[in-house]
Formats: sequence, structure tokens, C-alpha cells
Amino acid sequence: MTRVNQSHITEFILLGFSTTPELQPLLFAFFLIIYLATLMGNAVIIVTVTMDALLHTPMYFFLRNLSLLEICYTSITLPKMLSNFLIQDRSISFVGCATQLYFFCSLGTSECFFLAVMAYDRYIAICDPLRYPLIISRRRCTLLAAGSWAAGLLLSLGQISFVFSLPYCGPNIIDHFFCDILPVLKLACADILMNEVAILLYSFLVIPVPFILILISYARIITSILKIHSVEGRWKAFSTCSSHLTSVSLFYGTATITYLRTKSNHSQESDKALALLYSVLTPMLNPIIYTLRNKEFKRSLKKLMERKKGS
Repeated sequence: MTRVNQSHITEFILLGFSTTPELQPLLFAFFLIIYLATLMGNAVIIVTVTMDALLHTPMYFFLRNLSLLEICYTSITLPKMLSNFLIQDRSISFVGCATQLYFFCSLGTSECFFLAVMAYDRYIAICDPLRYPLIISRRRCTLLAAGSWAAGLLLSLGQISFVFSLPYCGPNIIDHFFCDILPVLKLACADILMNEVAILLYSFLVIPVPFILILISYARIITSILKIHSVEGRWKAFSTCSSHLTSVSLFYGTATITYLRTKSNHSQESDKALALLYSVLTPMLNPIIYTLRNKEFKRSLKKLMERKKGS
């Protein structure tokens, strides 16, 4: 690592995944395909839900918001990574790093709350179907979605301000493919104990709290499903939750391991791999997870495509 001969650095260097020139074109092609697939898959969900009035229900309203969030989430890190592969310039300005980290944390936080909101929606739909239209009204849907977006934007603001108020005098090399909070903190020229405590408290707020709400919702859902006498009825009720459960497992599993484990239990390379799972691969897989077995969505998509062909 190189020392910077000044009291405050103006840029960071992102090491990324490989410094071998021969691998750069291959990595560029690999991540470009992932990025395009993520944009296309989530855009298809947004357009289909918007265009088909039959999908104007709370479940698809939240799914559309989640798809928009996934597009923004991957666009925070992947374009910069792709440009690094092409022009071999791994630098990112101090302000650019702070901005990237802020939106990465805020969107990740919002996703935690959106997954909890979607679990609550499924709980009401299965456990209290008669009052579902009254409880999950259009106004309440809007408030829950707005609250999830706002929670991420506001909760992350103090955390990131706390991190970038520290002095950074060198080295300036971040051993990651984006400005993640822990690799950045390692470069601070000050005691970071309070920051580490703040990160732990923040992580316990935005990861376990929504996850506990999800567990409570599914505990009640499972109880209700077990009361259904017919096997077909049980399977139909559970199938409406299976996609969400898969998405929750992917996102929360990797995020929890990354941010709530001790220093002695991980290496930087494993951190990169886990970050790749929840920040790049999960947003790409979510459109497949939510639509692959969804007959209602596939029917609407087919109808939309036929309408486009006929026009």
C-alpha cells in the first residue's frame, strides 16, 4: 500500500477482483452480462405490473418497488466496476466514494424493510383474507413503501457522515470492488472503535429487526396453513410465499454473515465473495425467483407481448 503525503487524501483506489490484465476482458464480459440481465429482468417486472391492471394489487405494488430498488442497487456498484475493467483506472474520488457508500447502505437498508413489508402483506393475505383489502389499502401500501425508502435514506445518513468525518491521510487503497463501510474504515487515521460500535448497532437495527418481523409473520402464516385441511389448499397458500422466502434467505443470509460476524471469522476475499452474492447476484436472481412459477405474472407478460406484436 502506498502512503499519501498529505493530511487528507482526495481519492481512493479500488483493488477489485483481479489485477491480472489477461482476466480483465473476461471479467468485464461476465459482469456486463449480469448487469444487463439485472436491468432487463427487473425492468420487465416494472413494465408488466404497470401496464396490466390485473396486477395492480398490493403484492405486485411492493414487487415493483423492490424491482426498482434492485436496479438502483446494482447501478451503484457495477457501472464503476465495469469502467475499471475497461480503462484500468481504479480510482474513485473521496466524494464519489462517500456517495457510493451512502446509496449502497441506504438502498440495502430499504431492501431489508421492503422484505419485511412484503412478509406482512403475505401474512394478512393468508391469515386475514376477508379484511385484506381494508388493512392493505392503497393508502397503507403507499405509506409502507414510502416508509421503507425513507428509512434507508435517513438511517444511513448519520452512519456515513460519521465514517467520512474521520481523517484519511493514507494509505488510500481499498481492498474491495466498491466502497464498502468496513474496508473504508480500515484506512482511517484515527481510532475507529466508536465507528465499529455504531456499525454493529446499525447492523442490529436494519438486519435483525426486520428479519424478526419476517419470522413472526411466517410463524403465523405456517400456523394458518397447518389449519387448512386439504393438501392442495395448503400448497396453494404456501406457494404464494415461497418466492419471498427464497429472496429473504439469499439476501439476509449473506448480509448477516458479512456484517454480524467477528473479525477472526473472515478474510477480505470471503467478504468480496459474499458482497458479490447480495449486491450483484441476488438482484439478478430476484426477477427469476418471483416470476418463474408465477402463473398470473406470466399470463400478464404473455398478454403484453402479444399486444406489442399486434401494434
